[in-house]
Amino acid sequence: MPRRNGSRLGRRTRASGSASDHRDPKPASRSACASQRQQLAHEAARIMRELGLIEFEHGRRKAVERLGIGNKRCWPDNAEIQAALEAEYRLFQPRAQHRVTTLLCEQALAAMQTFAEFEPRLVGPAVAGTASLEQGVRLHLFADDTRPILFRLIDKGIPWQAGDSQHRYADGSRQTHPTFAFVAGEVPIELVVLPAHARRSPPLSAISERPERGLDPQAVARLLSEHEAEPLD
Repeated sequence: MPRRNGSRLGRRTRASGSASDHRDPKPASRSACASQRQQLAHEAARIMRELGLIEFEHGRRKAVERLGIGNKRCWPDNAEIQAALEAEYRLFQPRAQHRVTTLLCEQALAAMQTFAEFEPRLVGPAVAGTASLEQGVRLHLFADDTRPILFRLIDKGIPWQAGDSQHRYADGSRQTHPTFAFVAGEVPIELVVLPAHARRSPPLSAISERPERGLDPQAVARLLSEHEAEPLD
């Protein structure tokens, strides 16, 4: 009888150990994946800053290649890379980025004043302070007819290039909108002309996946004032 009791106890002990073996890897796996996401986000941000990359997917793919992390569940999303990119600029080139961001805000505000009747909004990486000079400024303008914008460009003697860009919306649709690109000083400016009704529901941000409402001229002026008063040390 003692031998049988010992056998049952042994079975219970082994069973308990087996269940523990099955439970433990899950938290460890989640922790490892979170760590890999963080590593990839910072590596992607470093690559984007050093190479001047614009596309998050490009930076993410390069980081995956360098670190060899093939599990897509452990890849960071755009918001995580954006947060790492902001930290990257603050840490490694705060003075240079401060000058670039100030210049971009100044040119954005000047362009917004030129196209004020179209209710411009500053969008994109210039808002977060991570835009490069090459990326320049992107503005959303709202008009159902592009001709008044063309006439304004002509009146101001601004050479431009026409194009179009595709945007996603909260209802799942993809729409193509006309764009006008020109250079102000050394800063590229892109005007994306959205239909008037898009004021209420603008296209989704590639970073947050939420409607990108941007900053109006007053908000850009405040941002510029705060940025100019910000100490560099």
